[in-house]
Amino acid sequence: MRKCLIKTLSSLFILSVIAGCAGKKTDPSDFEGKVKDRLKTDIRSNGIKLFTYKAKLASSSDSIDQMPHHQRVEQAKRSKRSRSGYYEVDLTDWTQQIELGLSKTLDMTGYCREGYMELSRLIEVDRGEIRGECNEGATQADRDKFSS
Repeated sequence: MRKCLIKTLSSLFILSVIAGCAGKKTDPSDFEGKVKDRLKTDIRSNGIKLFTYKAKLASSSDSIDQMPHHQRVEQAKRSKRSRSGYYEVDLTDWTQQIELGLSKTLDMTGYCREGYMELSRLIEVDRGEIRGECNEGATQADRDKFSS
């Protein structure tokens, strides 16, 4: 009887932990102030509208980019030596944040009014890039606003 009670309580505890973890939703505010992003537009002469959306986590590692090249290379070598084994990282929340950022940026700028087709995507732990083509062609107003 006692073993049955212990098993039941253990099972309930495990189920409550799993339910708590499964219930966590991505909240855009989790990334607020921590993401740097930019949209690069490219309107071709035939009216095709292309874009590249890049996002990266803003962190203290941004100062790494300020280091001379040889120092960055040495730091990367040390980092590789210190890693042991291979592990996989769950990029689900970060991917959702990048997709949300792209969606909001396209809405705010009005660049792809009728949606877009994704051409490529690269999502890494601290950065991401989505390239796409708008479903509509460029108008003269688009050319005036987005051409550099």
